[in-house]
Amino acid sequence: QVQLVESGGGLVQPGGSLRLSCAASGFTLDYDTIGWFRRAPGKEREGVSCISISDGTTYYADSVKGRFTISRDNAKNTVYLQMNSLKPEDTAVYYCAAVGGKVSCGPRVVRNYYYFNFVSWGQGTQVTVSS
Repeated sequence: QVQLVESGGGLVQPGGSLRLSCAASGFTLDYDTIGWFRRAPGKEREGVSCISISDGTTYYADSVKGRFTISRDNAKNTVYLQMNSLKPEDTAVYYCAAVGGKVSCGPRVVRNYYYFNFVSWGQGTQVTVSS
């Protein structure tokens, strides 16, 4: 069983930056793709970005494209989400999750994540963008 732990959330002013981390431990061979998702108050969870651990393929939701960058450090079993030019509408609890099986990162993982089996979800980290 793989465990995921997010960190790096906090309060930031509009236009500011944060870097979220998703550290994996345990059995890390059950998946190839890690996704970042978020849930804003009163809204449904939505996909933000994903990355394939094996080849680094990435995908971004239109709402964050050009502002967020996902990356991985395989030696540390950690995936990062660099968030720049943050907006108040980015305020949410951010979760990372491991997609079960050898699913590659792509549009469906971000847009239609509910079709996939996830082997693990992190506990979430709060990001608040406010002046």
